[in-house]
Amino acid sequence: MTASITATGNDRPPPVRFAFDRHTWKEIAHLLANFPASLLGFLYVAFMIFTGAALSVTVIGLPLLAAGLAGARLLGRSERARSRALLGLHIDEPSPLHTPHRGDGLLPWLWASLKDPVAWRSVLYSFIRLPWGVLTFSVILVGLFVLWPVLPFIARGLANADRAMVRGLLSPSDELERRIAELESDRGVVVDTAAADLRRIERDLHDGAQARLVALAMGLGLAKEKLLEDPDAAAAMVDEAHGEVKLALQELRDLARGIHPAVLTDRGLDAALSSVASRCTAPVKVTVDLAERPAAAIEGIAYFTVSELLQNVSKHAQAKSVTVDVWRAKDRLLIQVTDDGHGGARLEGGTGMSGLAERLGAVDGLFVLESPVGGPTVVTAELPWRGRGSV
Repeated sequence: MTASITATGNDRPPPVRFAFDRHTWKEIAHLLANFPASLLGFLYVAFMIFTGAALSVTVIGLPLLAAGLAGARLLGRSERARSRALLGLHIDEPSPLHTPHRGDGLLPWLWASLKDPVAWRSVLYSFIRLPWGVLTFSVILVGLFVLWPVLPFIARGLANADRAMVRGLLSPSDELERRIAELESDRGVVVDTAAADLRRIERDLHDGAQARLVALAMGLGLAKEKLLEDPDAAAAMVDEAHGEVKLALQELRDLARGIHPAVLTDRGLDAALSSVASRCTAPVKVTVDLAERPAAAIEGIAYFTVSELLQNVSKHAQAKSVTVDVWRAKDRLLIQVTDDGHGGARLEGGTGMSGLAERLGAVDGLFVLESPVGGPTVVTAELPWRGRGSV
């Protein structure tokens, strides 16, 4: 999940003092730079607006205005960078402009650019900054010569006004803006996960069941040739082929269970988790306390989360006992898997745990790992609750 827009707890400078420290000098540098920066910004947006408005009756007017708004976005980015470097103000970058596909034509792109709220707020910021830039430049310049004993306090007050202005006009719009950025990131995770699952299924089919079926076809062909001249050898080959059929069917059942087990569809999480727990190397106690079944997608994610965690226990934990608890708390489905193994599990380094965390994050879930060296390991996962009737 993404961080909040402004790290207000971390971007506050230390308390102002009479002595000039590096924070004070950075604020003074920022306030002195306000005038040239605001002058350039004002000239840009004034030229862009007046030129675009004057030429709006022509073919090039609106495209010119759209291009000017794209440049205003760059002005806003530069101001955020300047505030970050000199005022210590940490603000997330707004999400990119969502434009239609190229095949949709010029007009949808033009309309999306002209109604871009991030660009228009950057225009407003640049337009109103000129008198403020003149004021801060004049006050600080005079203060360096005649008001230097109290200049740190003056600079802090003016810099705080600057911080408020940047937060108000140049930060991402609102919760929706943050949500868009999160969904863009989550969409990429979902696509990558689906592609990885598809490659895994293709690999398992190619290396497992397909190879066995090819060997089976060859064996039956040889048995057919020997059927008349050596019935005993043909019978042995048919018997061997029968064993290959059983192994191929078992591999196909395991693959189907890995895609979506039939017991999960037919009987729900309790029976499905009990089935996967029976294959764990350590005894597992499963407790599912749900008055109703969640939506199929949520149920599937919960199943595969527990399945992956129990596989990790079997491979790495050397545990003697495991507990799996599943319950609902308001609008969340909670899963907790605890083992008494040697611990030391980590999310870093591209491990299976990090993959689980990414999958859960892609559907608005949470993944919390507590695994001190020596154990125990406690994994808590949360998923949004959706009932069976939800879309």
